[in-house]
Order: sequence, then structure tokens, then C-alpha cells
Amino acid sequence: MDNTNQRKALINSEIALFLRGLIIGKVLTLMVIGGLLWWLLKPNLLSRNSVNSSSAQNINSVSNNNVSNNASNFQTVADVPTASFNYGGSTAWASIRQLVDSQIQSDRPELQLRYVNPVNGSPGSSSGIRMLLDGKLDFAQSSRPLTDKEQATAKERGFTLEQRQVGMDGIAVVVNPLLSVSGLTVDQLQQIYLGKITNWNQVGGPNLPITAFSQRPEDADTVIFPSNSDLKGQAFGSNVQYVYSTTEALRQLSKTPGGVYYASARSVVFQCSVKALRLGRTSSQLIPPYQEPMVSPEQCPRRRNQLNTQAIKNGSYPMIANLFVIIKQNKGPEQQIGNAYANLLLTDQGQKAIEQAGFVGVH
Repeated sequence: MDNTNQRKALINSEIALFLRGLIIGKVLTLMVIGGLLWWLLKPNLLSRNSVNSSSAQNINSVSNNNVSNNASNFQTVADVPTASFNYGGSTAWASIRQLVDSQIQSDRPELQLRYVNPVNGSPGSSSGIRMLLDGKLDFAQSSRPLTDKEQATAKERGFTLEQRQVGMDGIAVVVNPLLSVSGLTVDQLQQIYLGKITNWNQVGGPNLPITAFSQRPEDADTVIFPSNSDLKGQAFGSNVQYVYSTTEALRQLSKTPGGVYYASARSVVFQCSVKALRLGRTSSQLIPPYQEPMVSPEQCPRRRNQLNTQAIKNGSYPMIANLFVIIKQNKGPEQQIGNAYANLLLTDQGQKAIEQAGFVGVH
């Protein structure tokens, strides 16, 4: 009996050991199979993650492109008429006509623009507005705001004039490059053109008579007696010598030691034959219309002075010339093209092109 019990106990022990081994073996088998499956599926998982990452990047890219595409351009402007139109005005706009208007007509070939010079007098803001009033232009470009007289004339003729600002420029004062003067205040400049300051030694310069050059007020591109000042409408002094254009003024300055002239900063700051002066509201705050350091005439034209756009933009430069599209409000084709042209210049593409032309945008 004892032998029988011992034999049963031994058999039970062997069965338990066998079952334990069988369980361990199955567990190990499952672990091996699981490892193999993970190894085989790993490339697909990585590929799927890569696809998901790529998809996310593509979505971001599309989103960014949509933001970029939301920028307004010449193609997005509505109500651009299909016809040929005459325009004219400010000579300071010359680089805009050359760079920006050519882009507009390339992108919108249905619109054709033709610049028209005045028959009498020199081209400029004043003559352009006068030609618009007389029906010789469809819209005008101006480097100064409208005057009360121009608005009154328009009203007498049965319409009104609107000025739409599209950019900014500075008014720079230039002299003969050999003249030793550090700068002028706005008041000193105005007193020179009123004939009350006649010698450079009155403003810290040499004992040399001042020869002031200017376009005639009725043809002028820019003004130094703004409409909101006490000097509004003041006549120039008898000492002022009138020139047809900025080109003629620069030619006169190069051979006149005591000469001075004011004009669109964009028109004169880059020139080699003259020197731009610092200008300030007070003598202790003189701001250059050019980016410092100043490029000397000897270094020009290898290098040229660049416009101080930051000072114009933040208002620290004391004399600003705003750029306006002058639109005839008569509910006719002139109003349509004036509005369309201003809208084209006020697009993101137009503002960028205006800055490329050397001015400051208004956006």
C-alpha cells in the first residue's frame, strides 16, 4: 500500500511538472509570436505616422497659401473700366508711372493709361488739377492736397473733387554741394522764400547771397506753405527765380553757389549734383531726408543717398508730401476710372510697388 501511494505521488508530481512546463512553453510561444508580429507590422506603423505627419504639413501649407492668396492684388480689383484714359499731374509721380502703372496695365490689359503734359505751363500737381477741372484729364496725380479755390471751381462747374491718399513722400531742400550749411528749420525755409532771409550768414552759413529757385505756384508740384498754416496763400518774395521743372532747377543749382530749391524728396535725394539739407521744426531737431551716413557727391553715382522712409513714416521728418489721386465726382466714366486707379494703388500689390518706386505706402 505504501508502495502504491508512493507511486501515485510520484506520478502526480510528474504530471504537475509537465503541466507547468506546458504553460511556460505556451507563454513563451505567445511572446515570440507577438514579437514577430510587432516586428512585421513596424514598417506599416511608421509609414502611417509619416503619412499623417505629411498630411498635417500639407494642411498647414495649404492654410499658409490661403493666407498669402488673401493678399489683394491688381487682379482682385472690381469695376476696372475697359477703355483708354488720359491722366497727368505731379512730376514727383514719375517713378510710379514708370514702375507701378506699367505693372497695372500688364495685369489689367483692358485698361490703357496715357500721360498728358500741359500745353501751357510746366507739368506738376497744380497744372494736372487744372487740366482735370478743364476736362482735359480723366483723373490727376498730386503731391499736395486740394486747395479751397480748386474745390470752389469744381463746384461752379457742377461736380466735386475727391482726393484719395495712396502714399507719402518728403519735401527735401537741396543746395549747391559746396555750400557749408548744416540745415534749416521749416520757418527759416519759409522766410527765405518770402524774401525775408536773403543771405546764408543769417542761418549759420557763409556770407553769400541766397538764390531761391522754385516752380511757379500755379504749376507747383509741392507746397511749403501748407493750407493749415498762417502763411497759407502767401506770395513768394521778389528774390525767387522761377524754373520750368526740377531738372532745370538742379541744373541751375550746380552752377549757383548760393542756390536753394525744394521738391519731392524722391526726386532730389538720389541726385549727385546737389546736396540735401537736414530739416527740422526747431534748430535742435534737424532730420535728414536721406538715410545716414550721407553719401558725398564724390562717391556718387557709385553710391547714392537713399530716402529716409522711416522718418517720413513715423512723422519725425517735418515736411511731408502726401500723394493723392484726384477724382472727379461726376457719376461718369471719369469717376469710375479715378476710383479704379486709386483702388489699384491701394491693394497690397500696389502699395508694395509704390514702396519699390521709392515712396512710403499708407497701409
